[in-house]
Amino acid sequence: MKKQYLHTNVYDAANERIDYIFKNFENIYVSFSGGKDSGVVLNLVLDYMRGRNITRKIGVLFIDLEAFYKGTIEFIKKMIFDNLDLIEPYWVCLPMLTTNAVSMYEPYWIFWEDRKRDKWVRPMPEHPFIINAGNNPFDFYKKDMTFEEFIAMFGNWYAQAHGGAKTACLVGIRTDESLNRFRAIARDDKGNYEGKIYSTVVSDNAVNFYPIYDWHVNDIWTYNGKFRKPYNHIYDLFYKAGVPLHKMRICEPYGDEQKAGLNMFKVIEPDTWFKVVDRVSGANFGNIYAGSKATGAKRIDLPAGHTWKSYCKFLLKTLPKETRDIYVTKFIRFIRYWQQVGCPIADEDIQTLNQLAPDAFINMHTYSNRGKGGKEVIKAKAIPDVLPGLDNKADFLSWRRLCMTILKNDITCQSLSFSITKRQVLKQNELLKKYRDTL
Repeated sequence: MKKQYLHTNVYDAANERIDYIFKNFENIYVSFSGGKDSGVVLNLVLDYMRGRNITRKIGVLFIDLEAFYKGTIEFIKKMIFDNLDLIEPYWVCLPMLTTNAVSMYEPYWIFWEDRKRDKWVRPMPEHPFIINAGNNPFDFYKKDMTFEEFIAMFGNWYAQAHGGAKTACLVGIRTDESLNRFRAIARDDKGNYEGKIYSTVVSDNAVNFYPIYDWHVNDIWTYNGKFRKPYNHIYDLFYKAGVPLHKMRICEPYGDEQKAGLNMFKVIEPDTWFKVVDRVSGANFGNIYAGSKATGAKRIDLPAGHTWKSYCKFLLKTLPKETRDIYVTKFIRFIRYWQQVGCPIADEDIQTLNQLAPDAFINMHTYSNRGKGGKEVIKAKAIPDVLPGLDNKADFLSWRRLCMTILKNDITCQSLSFSITKRQVLKQNELLKKYRDTL
């Protein structure tokens, strides 16, 4: 699906969407991270409410991941304390499991983990609205659940806690941030609310809305400047450090996308940096080698004397057994998918595939129901060593692609189109516990 533009500007369009949400939903909350996009959404909503003398309060959900810039926390405090007349804050400091993409030995870490209290990047906040293990109201919360699981369940809890009425969650996601975000919002097979493309139905009484989904990064800063809105001034430091606008990210530093900017903590907040590298296994390694082949550079050279198949097997042997088992399980599922189910491939890529590996694949001459359809299904008879020009595209099978997954330390195998599952998290909890006392 391509973007379609109407005869209006993105600012007016966003306000029309917010107006629709307020007129159709009794319960509303904003998912707020302290970043530029969620900050704009919250400011837009507050402007809408003040401009219409709306006195009912909205919820503001902030999941505190512990390893934040001090500047980010200051912005969050300002937005909350300056608007307590209109918002009901949920500042959540509960232990949750999230990715540690800078270590093969500790692939996940738990923020606000009590047994690591002496290594916390920041002390526990003490504001009246802080939610932690000592005053947790969430009946759905489970020890060491993932951030993603918590977010998915909070909407239902919020609806039930506010009389069971249908609930809207406003999320600051823009499609030009990444192709994955564009697909998440624009794909045809997702359930939206009353035909609104900027929405996703989460459950019977909870709907996510993305009021600035079509904004460009320049629109964000135009809005902040034109209307003199408060924003996270960490972005000013990013700008002075030479970080391009489209690459500025405010989030915890150990994730798959964030690890490349891990060293920015050292540049921007040296005091925080020392705590960040001491907090999880591999953080200093991630800082030193971010952007290199050790942590996932796009260019990966095959060592002399190896094929990609032999190199993949060599890499697997170098990993701890528990980590190796995770990769092997995912790789087997990926290979079986190609062999037994097949993958829908565009016509031009089928032609390339026939030229590169004519004996490795078979065209079933049937069409897939995935996406919009219209693509023929290809099954694998063998695993090619390398597919130049196709290895970096979604879904293609080759030994080089499997090698790249390991070298990127992509333990969740998102580069193979996998997403993290609850079963995987439970299994990898065992890995965390095993190495927790030795690293």
